[in-house]
Amino acid sequence: MMVESDGTADATRRLNVKKQTLDDAYAAPANFLEIDVVNPLTTMAAGKKRYTDYEVRMRTNLPVFKVKESSVRRRYSDFEWLRNELERDSKIVVPPLPGKAWKRQMPFRGDEGLFDENFIEERRKGLEAFINKIAGHPLAQNERCLHMFLQESVIDKNYVPGKIRNA
Repeated sequence: MMVESDGTADATRRLNVKKQTLDDAYAAPANFLEIDVVNPLTTMAAGKKRYTDYEVRMRTNLPVFKVKESSVRRRYSDFEWLRNELERDSKIVVPPLPGKAWKRQMPFRGDEGLFDENFIEERRKGLEAFINKIAGHPLAQNERCLHMFLQESVIDKNYVPGKIRNA
């Protein structure tokens, strides 16, 4: 039977891990990014056109985001714009958006179509899952279009695509 040398035993011994205290467990996380899509609001625009927009709230302490808290209103078409920009300019696989719901836009339906409360809530959940998947991706966090989408009240669709540089 062979006896292990002290060097091997030292190399395979578990690290001494500091026990976690309650203060550690409930303190603010080292890095966090929280995005909620909330407060859907249906508006009647000129010409009896209705649309629904959503409040997109962001809180973070990630250094790549200069603004640590923001709240903007976005329509479904804004989410489509973001998805198209990321597909065109970034190297990430962009998840799908919740569907366009073409059948809900047909006339003579027995419900509110696109403006049905249940549909709006399902779409809200889908948009929230979409934006959290994208914003959680380290490569997407450097994209100028994502920062504009999350933090600027008006999206400048004539912006110059590119990466965010930390100063």
